Amino acid sequence: MPEGPELHLASQFVNEACGALVFGGCVEKSSVSRNPEVPFESSAYRISASARGKELRLILSPLPGAHPPQEPLALVFRFGMSGSFQLVPREELPRHAHLRFYTAPPGPQLALCFVDVRRFGHWDLGGKWQPGRGPCVLQEYEQFRENVL
Repeated sequence: MPEGPELHLASQFVNEACGALVFGGCVEKSSVSRNPEVPFESSAYRISASARGKELRLILSPLPGAHPPQEPLALVFRFGMSGSFQLVPREELPRHAHLRFYTAPPGPQLALCFVDVRRFGHWDLGGKWQPGRGPCVLQEYEQFRENVL
């Protein structure tokens, strides 16, 4: 099960791999996923990530002049037993890619995918961290330590 350090590394991966990429179009959800649809469409947007404990937040931020005009959207992911993010060529989608974000032309067509073989992973719209979650061991170490003691 991915824990705090793995989610922190996943957020670093998303930021490093996607920092210079421009995404476009609709967010696509697999037909077998029971998670909510992501009502986001933009001709040009960027993706950034942050992690806190066992949660990872993605922020989809439309670029100036993108159509249709849209506010940024945040999604909070819990990886379950086997969730991860992969950046792959569009024509080589992993079998269990349950949520997909596609890059905009020009350039090679890529997809940032939330891959979850066991389907225990979950995402929520709105970007709020789970209420009642304790302090993050990586970002709030002193509060985490005090909580344990």
